[in-house]
Amino acid sequence: MRRTAPLAALTARTAGEAVVVGLRKKLTGAESTEFQVRTAERYAELLGSSKGALMKAGQMLSFVSLGSAVDGEFQAIFQGAMTRLRNDAPPMAPPMAPELAREVLERELGRPAEEAFAEIDWEPLAAASIGQVHAARLHDGRAVAVKVQYPGVGDAIEADLKNTQLLGTFLGLMRGLSPRSPKLDIEGVSEEIGIRIREELDYRAEAANQTEFAEIYAGHPFIHVPAVVPEISTARVLTQELARGMSWSEALDAGDDLRADWAEAIYRFFYGSFVYNHLFNADPHPGNFLFHEDGSVTFLDFGCVKRLVPEEVESIDLVLRETLRGNVEETWRLSIELDFFDPSGSLTHEEVFAYWREPVELYWGEQPFTVTPDYVARLIETRYLPTGPSANAFHHITMPPAYTTLSRLDIGVMSLISRLRVAVPWAVVVAESIEGADPVTPMGKADRAWREGRGAVDGRA
Repeated sequence: MRRTAPLAALTARTAGEAVVVGLRKKLTGAESTEFQVRTAERYAELLGSSKGALMKAGQMLSFVSLGSAVDGEFQAIFQGAMTRLRNDAPPMAPPMAPELAREVLERELGRPAEEAFAEIDWEPLAAASIGQVHAARLHDGRAVAVKVQYPGVGDAIEADLKNTQLLGTFLGLMRGLSPRSPKLDIEGVSEEIGIRIREELDYRAEAANQTEFAEIYAGHPFIHVPAVVPEISTARVLTQELARGMSWSEALDAGDDLRADWAEAIYRFFYGSFVYNHLFNADPHPGNFLFHEDGSVTFLDFGCVKRLVPEEVESIDLVLRETLRGNVEETWRLSIELDFFDPSGSLTHEEVFAYWREPVELYWGEQPFTVTPDYVARLIETRYLPTGPSANAFHHITMPPAYTTLSRLDIGVMSLISRLRVAVPWAVVVAESIEGADPVTPMGKADRAWREGRGAVDGRA
């Protein structure tokens, strides 16, 4: 009750103020920027001080476009406030003193730190929400980063996740952000948040995922994944090669050419993994990237990875190919045949075609195309909201459960790219995988040469 009451009170207060603001707008036609700023600041402050699962959930909002939950002109206000939960929020536990960090590490490894490392800096290199990172050097000379989970943080988060009222109240904030907020499946979204956060707590699963990605992208020209050191990793300790580079905030201030390269690299990593390897990192969080001046990107944190069977990936490819070719009837046929839609009722061929085509304007619009926050908001409204422009098509969706995690990839990656504010020839990029076209961009040519060097067939490693 002590955890839930402040959030419930703020949600109710916001909803009441939103009604007043809505009435005032009807009478005067004036927007209330002050209300939006005040609401965003209140939620950011409360979620940051709440820690536990609430802060993790708030961090998720910091990099995802809020779509129709917040009027387009005010999205930057809310995202700016929520971003502080990622960049400035305190850890969920006090930073470990050197003595405690050593104690936790040695208890997990079951041996003295000196046996595992030639040297280790007990002052943390970085502090994350559920652990802190120490720079170290192995006896063979390799520089490594050692992520150590705070003692007790897993129990604290688990207690939050079992408190369904707490998470339900948190999700209720979306209804208070705007008088026209969409309805939410509170139970379903709470369950999804719980699964996502629990995955982050087990470093063994993360180590296995990261090792798989490191092997897939070994020697890649612009995608880097640090190798894991498994013999010095446990459920609460993860040791990996030390990587350094520019942070997300630093990358946003770089020149246009570099930001365009990084946008393409991010896209090729997430969607390339999906198309060619049938798996993807389902946490496109800006804090998990390191950017380099040669246009390459290092990808970190593989706590949540989704795997699909080849047929599931090929189904999406087939529908997208016919959509981009402008073939309404074939798009309809495939959508029904592959069980994406229930053809009964009032659903038309044109509605199904629009459902697939409108959100992918970056592939068929004027090139090069700039993905903007407004574009991402339209994508969300069309593809994921039952009250959006594709409401009737949405009503007939029967998409298999295996595809549900794709929404996180779709919204997350597009939201990130939109914040880089660059024009990229996305049409020729997607044509490589969808149509088997020859690469046009320098990154595309480098990626193709690398795949061919690994003996890939049809671009698939």
